[in-house]
Amino acid sequence: MSGSSRPLVLVGAGKMGGALLYGWLEQGIAATDIVVQDPALSREIAALLEARGVRCIFEPDVSLHPKIVVLAVKPQMIGTVLPELQSLIKPDTVLLSIAAGKTLAGLAALLPEGTAVVRAMPNTPTAIGQGVSVVCANAAATQEQRETCGDLLKAGGAVFWLDDEGLMDAVTAVSGSGPAYVFLLTECMAKAGVSLGLPADLAEELAKLTVAGAGVLMRQSDEPPAQLRQNVTSPNGVTAAALSVLMGEDGMQELLARALKAAAERSKELSS
Repeated sequence: MSGSSRPLVLVGAGKMGGALLYGWLEQGIAATDIVVQDPALSREIAALLEARGVRCIFEPDVSLHPKIVVLAVKPQMIGTVLPELQSLIKPDTVLLSIAAGKTLAGLAALLPEGTAVVRAMPNTPTAIGQGVSVVCANAAATQEQRETCGDLLKAGGAVFWLDDEGLMDAVTAVSGSGPAYVFLLTECMAKAGVSLGLPADLAEELAKLTVAGAGVLMRQSDEPPAQLRQNVTSPNGVTAAALSVLMGEDGMQELLARALKAAAERSKELSS
């Protein structure tokens, strides 16, 4: 997009919007091609962004003719924000939404008729180029617009396209919210280490490095997670003793199944 006279407009620079923005800048997208619109943006953050060349505005600028508008506000704000963006949406503009639970049809209903809409569910590791985004689009989105959105999301990690939008609630539950589950696992491991007598700082560092290292190994290995687990589990050994608890009745599998079901159901509620 470098040198384009048609900017990318990022609406909302909170946690996820900020993660995407950081990823774009780190991956070489020209700061001068990005406009951040966020009425809640602090003057301090705006000054830091503008020092890097990113233009910051606090309300829609009708003079803009964006190629793409990235919507990164809380789902509860969609009904208020989208009508305010109508002046930015031109016939050849595509809206890329990362608002959890908001369907393509629900978004399109608040935009000019025929607007191209792409819906994505990224996760927070996008900020370091290690994220994953799952994407779907409405019929109005051209192949070029789909590729443009995909390229933006690839700056933050892997991208997968879905034909069935109905699967997005499950995606939200697995990968969208997934980093929080891993952080909780790490937190629980550290606390358990402390209960066994380890100093708190050492227990936390051991848990963090173990989870991070296992993630890298899993990503780089051709073997499935189940096989990697078996590789480090000797019969009647130390790891087997722990797994007998984690994989027992009402263990991790059942607990995660209930947790992800709750997340998927909440995602559906937000779309209604």
